[in-house]
Amino acid sequence: MRSVCVYCASSHACHPDYHNVARQLGAILATQGYSIIYGGGGAGSMGALADGAIANGGKITGVLPRFMQDLEWGHQGLSELRIVEDMRVRKHIMLSECQGLVALPGGSGTLEELLEAITLKRLGLYTHAIVIVNTKRFFDPLIDDLRLTLLARNRYRPATS
Repeated sequence: MRSVCVYCASSHACHPDYHNVARQLGAILATQGYSIIYGGGGAGSMGALADGAIANGGKITGVLPRFMQDLEWGHQGLSELRIVEDMRVRKHIMLSECQGLVALPGGSGTLEELLEAITLKRLGLYTHAIVIVNTKRFFDPLIDDLRLTLLARNRYRPATS
């Protein structure tokens, strides 16, 4: 089965459209036969993503650090919930077990995960697609910064002979 990793937020403190898009993404991926691997949370966009997938018969795996499990942050209805030691292990498992990545709006953790994945892709260590869902133009500043970085890199590339 093809697997997609989804990065998203666990907070309720955002526009409701973010949760609606997450729920829709979970439903779409499930109905298209993709399994989902994500951070394992039960709240915010994480919970909405999982609920959308579950409601449509999808397989969804959560990867949750032990300290988050201790705080009872895990979604209770997942196909599988893996408890890992820390965030570093969580990120490695999520990215290494997928054949594509989708980033939804989120906080600093989501941005950190996305930028690491983009870096690994630029280095040729992650070869699958990375899709950014730009709900309500959330990612516009990041996309602009990435474009400027690419332009500057290309402008100052040493000449080859």
